[in-house]
Amino acid sequence: MITIRRLAATALTALALAAPLTQPTLAGAAPTGTSGVALPTQRGGQSQQFVDLSIDKVTPTTVTTSSTPTVTVSGTVTNIGDRPVSDIQIRLQRAPAVSTSDELRTVLTDGQDQFDVVGPFSEIRDELTVGESARFSVALPLRSTEAASLDIDEPGVYPLLVNVNGTPEYGGAARLDDASFLLPVLGVPADPTDPGTGAAPPSTTDPVAITLMWPLADRPQLASGIPGSVDEKVRLVDDDLATSLAAGGRLEQLVAAAEFATDADLDRGRSLAGSMCLAVDPDLLVTVANMTRGYLVVDDPSDPTGPAHDGTGQAAATEWLERLRVLASDLCVTAVPFAQTDLTALHRVGDATLTARALGTPADIVDAVLGVTSLRGLTWPDSGVLEPAAAASLAGLGPTALLAENAVTDPGTAVRVPIDGGTNGGPLYATLFDSSAATALAAVGRTPQTPTFTPDAARYDLAGDSRTARLQDALGAMVWESLTPRSTASRMADADPRSVLLVPPQNWSADGGEAAAILSTASTMLGSGLATAESLPDLMDRPTAPTPVQLAYPDQAVADGAPATVVDGVAATAPEVDALTETLVLDPQSSLTPDGYTAPLEEDLLRAMSTSDRRVVGRTTATAAAEQRVTEVRSALDRVYESVTVLAPGGAYTLASEQSPLLFVARNDLPIGITVRLRLSAPPGMTITDIGEQQLPPRGSRSLQVPAKVTETGKMVVDVALTTTNGRELGDPTSVSVRSNSYGKLLAIITACAGALLLLLAGRRLWHRFRGQPDPADEGHEDR
Repeated sequence: MITIRRLAATALTALALAAPLTQPTLAGAAPTGTSGVALPTQRGGQSQQFVDLSIDKVTPTTVTTSSTPTVTVSGTVTNIGDRPVSDIQIRLQRAPAVSTSDELRTVLTDGQDQFDVVGPFSEIRDELTVGESARFSVALPLRSTEAASLDIDEPGVYPLLVNVNGTPEYGGAARLDDASFLLPVLGVPADPTDPGTGAAPPSTTDPVAITLMWPLADRPQLASGIPGSVDEKVRLVDDDLATSLAAGGRLEQLVAAAEFATDADLDRGRSLAGSMCLAVDPDLLVTVANMTRGYLVVDDPSDPTGPAHDGTGQAAATEWLERLRVLASDLCVTAVPFAQTDLTALHRVGDATLTARALGTPADIVDAVLGVTSLRGLTWPDSGVLEPAAAASLAGLGPTALLAENAVTDPGTAVRVPIDGGTNGGPLYATLFDSSAATALAAVGRTPQTPTFTPDAARYDLAGDSRTARLQDALGAMVWESLTPRSTASRMADADPRSVLLVPPQNWSADGGEAAAILSTASTMLGSGLATAESLPDLMDRPTAPTPVQLAYPDQAVADGAPATVVDGVAATAPEVDALTETLVLDPQSSLTPDGYTAPLEEDLLRAMSTSDRRVVGRTTATAAAEQRVTEVRSALDRVYESVTVLAPGGAYTLASEQSPLLFVARNDLPIGITVRLRLSAPPGMTITDIGEQQLPPRGSRSLQVPAKVTETGKMVVDVALTTTNGRELGDPTSVSVRSNSYGKLLAIITACAGALLLLLAGRRLWHRFRGQPDPADEGHEDR
């Protein structure tokens, strides 16, 4: 059972253990720490908690004029202390309606004195032994003329508190735990105790224009360090995605909730469908599309190229993707940056190819996989904030960025503002969403998170909140603006309806019930006249504020972003991947292109810079996974380079002449051709001609003939290596022994001497003939 947020006073002090209280019934109503209730600590000054309060259900979740007139809260109280607790009592309390957007978060951590409307205590159990639990259900009318009530007689968003009192053994009565949450009241039903009082509907004179982002994303799950292929199955680090895509899984339920809520029979005016926009991570689509063709799951995530077994989610992936295609054909669709990449880290890496893959290609991927034409020109950073330097220089950004309203300075009431300086010489605009509502939505689900843009005053540990309480907070934040109409003067000054852009986190852990509750609340707002539908394209076309604003980049973004070790690793590795792509051969007859071969490695680097799971407890796990991705890409590059080599000859070359060629064999074990250069180190007495760039076929070898000229006889050693066109060494270098049988200079001297002697003898004969003298060489050869 997930527990609820606790206020400061949760235990007895040592003094109270010695002296029981004389007014136990007032303990719960007194302000935290000032009630006169002694709040003991354990020895050493550590506070002790005796019971744990968990809220499981709130009925109704959203109050309307047709709702039951009573609010009922049920849950569990568990003794988690070291002693029995007796006289367990519980009651409901209420604080004034939320009056500002900031209060949607800060009121949840206010002291108990703010919850000044109190109901009576109800006894749960006489005693709870250590480890024992007891269910409870406490109810209070919204309003009543005959009994205690919550005293709610007009619409609004009301903070409620569940307060549990008890008496630990050896101590006195005190408040032992409590939990607070928001109750959205869209209308107050009639009071059954006062027939003359009718229902109190909300004011619809100033409806808001609602736009709802519906994100579909997940943490990166493809195994890293595996280049592209046309026939090999992809590998996943685990099979969690199969569960998420199957019936009842998170991603399946997000799609199912959207299907149900926007069904033509339910959403007859198409208002909810018109206000929604699917925000899809292309990395998720790439993964799911590959799963539909069959896939493997590695036995050890730390060894992505090691043993693996067949995944179980092929059928689920196929069905989910087909359902998403149908849903996307009827709704607005936009792509988020690939793998929820940290845009600040992307800017610091400064690699053009990675930037294009993160910001330029996502829309193309979404269009190709889903068969739609997605909304372009919008960049939604997962963090909801933008660093000024990144905004100014990232190619492919915008021209509209989806940001939290506190991610810019002084936006006023404008929903669309120009960013000072623009981007890459062009304009950059920000479409703004309310940070309080987005913070509440981020806390919904199995894995609550606190967004980067959440102010310090609105941050607290979500681990103590139940899913029910966090959902209530989100529903209250959704409707608050619509229940707070502007003054007549404000409406006359600005006739455009106020915009309410609801933005959950991209990797959202809401389940089907939570997703359905949020969509149902949005539908209720639209149906009641509190809101009108505004499509995301229309919102982006809203009039732009005349004065440019500055970007505000919070310190929290550094902690939530990709760690420096990962960014440095990506910055060092990305140029090597680019260089490898350039040296591969594009063969029109082959299905595997250089880009297709190295794209998975580049995408792995983007996945390493993902902000997914970096705003939850235990972000060290995400950091370790990111660092491993970078390491695996570097290992993959090493394997690629080792797969291309020059083969060492079995013996020594023997050159029969001074200009005999050298013969080598280069082997390529890659599934794609590669362009190489042969690097030879010639010894003295040998001159080698550079044969230039050579192409090696995929999974084949090629003989390379290198012209060489020797001027000396004897044995020589030639060092040989293959390199890429940009100088990266391939395979292992080798040495070749060359034996030359050429006489070289000696042969030249002998030839010259012989020629000189021949000339001398010929000249002597001619001289004797010219003088008419017999040549002595002819003696003994006269005619006979």
